[in-house]
Amino acid sequence: MLTQPTIEQLKSLRCMGMAEALREQLQTPESASLSFEERLAFLVERELLLREQRAILGKLRHARLREQACIEDIDYKATRGIS
Repeated sequence: MLTQPTIEQLKSLRCMGMAEALREQLQTPESASLSFEERLAFLVERELLLREQRAILGKLRHARLREQACIEDIDYKATRGIS
C-alpha cells in the first residue's frame, strides 16, 4: 500500500486531521478489523473535529477576550450594592 504518498496528498489538500488519523490507523492493529466504511468514517470525523476546533480557536483569538472565564474565580462574598 502506498501510504506515504496518500498522506502527502491529504496534506496537500489541507486535510491534516485525516492524514494524522490515517497514520494512527496504520499503527494500530485493531483498525485492520474495521471495514472500509468504518475507517473512512473515522478519518472524516477526525477532519471535521479538527476543523471545528480550529474555527473555535480562531473566533476566540478574533474576539480578543482579556481573560478566560472560570467558575472557580467568581467571588461570591463581594458586596453587590443591591438593597
